[in-house]
Amino acid sequence: MPDMSASVSLAVTQFATLAKEVDEDKVTPGVLGFIVFAVMALAVWGLMKSMNKHMGKVDFEETPEDAADGGAGASGKGATGKASPAKG
Repeated sequence: MPDMSASVSLAVTQFATLAKEVDEDKVTPGVLGFIVFAVMALAVWGLMKSMNKHMGKVDFEETPEDAADGGAGASGKGATGKASPAKG
């Protein structure tokens, strides 16, 4: 394995040489910044898609309060609205 450590040492030496050539006033995010941004964008897209799927399952239909309990107030005893059970 001495060959491998020599190649690693050579790679580190070349990388260190390249690092010295970087102008500190012109540092950019580069490829790593783009990869991190792309992964975060994909994660947000996936979360939004999942949220839309789950929001599509929600039943927002409500009966008017006057028709539900005969105008007797909001006691909830005469409500005929259906409640959807939680899934999960």
